Amino acid sequence: MIKLKSPKQIEKMRRAGKITAAARALAGKMVAPGVTTREIDKAVHDFILSQGATPTFLGYSGYPASLCISINDEVIHGIPGKRVIREGDVVSIDVGATKDGFVGDCAATFIAGKGSAEAHRLVEVTRQSFFEGIKYAKVGYRVSDIGAAVQSYVEKNGFSVVRDYVGHGVGEVMHEDPEIPNYGKPGHGMRLLAGMTIAVEPMVNAGGYPVKVLKDGWTVVTRDGSLSAHYENTILITNGEPEILTVAGEQ
Repeated sequence: MIKLKSPKQIEKMRRAGKITAAARALAGKMVAPGVTTREIDKAVHDFILSQGATPTFLGYSGYPASLCISINDEVIHGIPGKRVIREGDVVSIDVGATKDGFVGDCAATFIAGKGSAEAHRLVEVTRQSFFEGIKYAKVGYRVSDIGAAVQSYVEKNGFSVVRDYVGHGVGEVMHEDPEIPNYGKPGHGMRLLAGMTIAVEPMVNAGGYPVKVLKDGWTVVTRDGSLSAHYENTILITNGEPEILTVAGEQ
């Protein structure tokens, strides 16, 4: 069931979104050679609590951390731990914060140190594909119009879009209807309505799009071992341009 948000609910989502975006920015600044993923997770956990919010991911379906940190061929759901980030690593940060009963959800990919030209291009194409997609996040367009735009831009740049995982509605819980695929043909799915709040999140691989889940039951990796990047914001469908709710300085 699609839940259209009231003005009061939207204001709560803005507050949750700002905290979540600030947490993403904090994590991104910490991405550097020699830092462990657990250190980043702890810093973000403490920051979210300091803002009077709670880490949405912690305990979600049993997930054991406040962040997902996915490195190189890891697409999503990488669990923070003892792993030390190395020079050139491609590090995807995915974070959620719940404030006053509403959720913010966002992600971005950062490069530790200098990084390769391919890595930088992958990260930039992934980020831009989000903005290509939300050109269609307007009243009257359909859900698939967003994904079609993402896929077209990504494939035009020689990369592939993950099929097994998609964007989603966001609100009082992290995953609401509808699903927002990052691929497909335009003109399908429900029409977008003012008051919808959705997470658009391209997951882009340098190689093929097939993925697999590791034995930990969480970490998703590319089947061919290629690099992957992730970019996500929670957005509000309005009667005009979409509003990005997960904004705090940097997007």
